[in-house]
Amino acid sequence: MIWLGIALLGGAGAVARWWVDGRISAHVHHGFPSGILVVNLSGAFVLGVVAGAELDGDARRLAATGFLGAYTTFSTWMLDTDRLWLQKHRRAAAINLLGSLALGLLAVWVGRLIG
Repeated sequence: MIWLGIALLGGAGAVARWWVDGRISAHVHHGFPSGILVVNLSGAFVLGVVAGAELDGDARRLAATGFLGAYTTFSTWMLDTDRLWLQKHRRAAAINLLGSLALGLLAVWVGRLIG
Protein backbone atom coordinates (compact mmCIF):
# COMPACT_ATOMS: atom_id res chain seq x y z
CA MET A 1 0.00 0.00 0.00
CA ILE A 2 2.86 2.39 0.69
CA TRP A 3 3.99 2.31 -2.95
CA LEU A 4 0.44 3.26 -4.01
CA GLY A 5 0.47 6.17 -1.57
CA ILE A 6 3.83 7.33 -2.85
CA ALA A 7 2.61 7.08 -6.44
CA LEU A 8 -0.56 9.06 -5.71
CA LEU A 9 1.25 11.71 -3.69
CA GLY A 10 3.97 11.86 -6.34
CA GLY A 11 1.32 12.64 -8.92
CA ALA A 12 -0.16 15.29 -6.64
CA GLY A 13 3.30 16.80 -6.08
CA ALA A 14 3.96 16.99 -9.82
CA VAL A 15 0.60 18.68 -10.43
CA ALA A 16 1.26 21.09 -7.55
CA ARG A 17 4.66 21.98 -9.07
CA TRP A 18 3.05 22.63 -12.45
CA TRP A 19 0.35 24.80 -10.85
CA VAL A 20 2.67 26.87 -8.61
CA ASP A 21 5.23 27.37 -11.39
CA GLY A 22 2.49 28.39 -13.81
CA ARG A 23 0.91 30.84 -11.36
CA ILE A 24 4.20 32.53 -10.52
CA SER A 25 5.45 32.56 -14.12
CA ALA A 26 2.17 34.12 -15.33
CA HIS A 27 2.73 37.12 -13.06
CA VAL A 28 6.47 37.57 -13.58
CA HIS A 29 7.31 38.55 -17.12
CA HIS A 30 11.07 38.36 -17.26
CA GLY A 31 13.35 35.50 -18.24
CA PHE A 32 14.27 34.47 -14.69
CA PRO A 33 12.73 31.13 -13.60
CA SER A 34 10.90 32.58 -10.58
CA GLY A 35 8.25 29.86 -10.55
CA ILE A 36 10.76 27.05 -10.17
CA LEU A 37 12.61 29.07 -7.54
CA VAL A 38 9.40 29.39 -5.50
CA VAL A 39 8.64 25.69 -5.96
CA ASN A 40 12.09 24.56 -4.84
CA LEU A 41 12.29 26.97 -1.89
CA SER A 42 8.83 26.09 -0.62
CA GLY A 43 9.62 22.39 -1.03
CA ALA A 44 12.91 22.79 0.84
CA PHE A 45 11.08 24.60 3.63
CA VAL A 46 8.39 21.92 3.95
CA LEU A 47 11.02 19.18 3.86
CA GLY A 48 12.79 21.00 6.68
CA VAL A 49 9.53 21.01 8.65
CA VAL A 50 9.15 17.27 8.02
CA ALA A 51 12.71 16.67 9.23
CA GLY A 52 12.31 18.96 12.22
CA ALA A 53 9.08 17.21 13.21
CA GLU A 54 11.08 13.98 13.10
CA LEU A 55 8.56 12.16 10.97
CA ASP A 56 9.82 8.69 10.23
CA GLY A 57 8.76 5.49 8.58
CA ASP A 58 5.85 5.55 6.19
CA ALA A 59 4.79 9.10 7.08
CA ARG A 60 8.21 10.42 6.08
CA ARG A 61 8.26 8.33 2.90
CA LEU A 62 4.83 9.58 1.88
CA ALA A 63 5.56 13.26 2.56
CA ALA A 64 9.23 13.48 1.58
CA THR A 65 9.61 10.91 -1.18
CA GLY A 66 6.06 10.91 -2.48
CA PHE A 67 4.81 14.48 -2.53
CA LEU A 68 7.95 16.58 -2.09
CA GLY A 69 10.12 14.38 -4.28
CA ALA A 70 7.81 15.07 -7.21
CA TYR A 71 7.06 18.68 -6.23
CA THR A 72 10.64 19.92 -6.15
CA THR A 73 12.85 19.70 -9.20
CA PHE A 74 16.62 19.64 -9.35
CA SER A 75 16.68 18.90 -13.08
CA THR A 76 14.54 21.90 -14.05
CA TRP A 77 16.64 24.15 -11.82
CA MET A 78 19.78 22.98 -13.66
CA LEU A 79 18.14 23.23 -17.09
CA ASP A 80 16.94 26.77 -16.33
CA THR A 81 20.42 27.75 -15.17
CA ASP A 82 21.94 26.27 -18.32
CA ARG A 83 19.38 28.09 -20.50
CA LEU A 84 20.20 31.42 -18.85
CA TRP A 85 23.93 30.80 -19.33
CA LEU A 86 23.54 29.85 -23.00
CA GLN A 87 21.41 32.94 -23.62
CA LYS A 88 24.27 35.01 -22.23
CA HIS A 89 22.36 35.98 -19.08
CA ARG A 90 25.41 35.07 -17.01
CA ARG A 91 24.48 37.13 -13.96
CA ALA A 92 20.97 35.64 -13.85
CA ALA A 93 22.44 32.13 -14.25
CA ALA A 94 24.80 32.71 -11.34
CA ILE A 95 22.02 34.19 -9.21
CA ASN A 96 19.76 31.24 -10.02
CA LEU A 97 22.45 28.72 -9.18
CA LEU A 98 23.99 30.27 -6.08
CA GLY A 99 20.91 32.12 -4.84
CA SER A 100 18.76 28.99 -5.03
CA LEU A 101 21.39 27.03 -3.16
CA ALA A 102 21.83 29.59 -0.38
CA LEU A 103 18.11 30.32 -0.02
CA GLY A 104 17.30 26.60 -0.18
CA LEU A 105 19.65 25.86 2.72
CA LEU A 106 18.10 28.73 4.67
CA ALA A 107 14.59 27.42 3.91
CA VAL A 108 15.47 23.93 5.18
CA TRP A 109 17.05 25.40 8.32
CA VAL A 110 14.01 27.59 9.10
CA GLY A 111 11.70 24.64 8.35
CA ARG A 112 13.63 22.43 10.78
CA LEU A 113 13.32 25.07 13.49
CA ILE A 114 9.57 25.28 12.96
CA GLY A 115 9.18 21.49 12.71
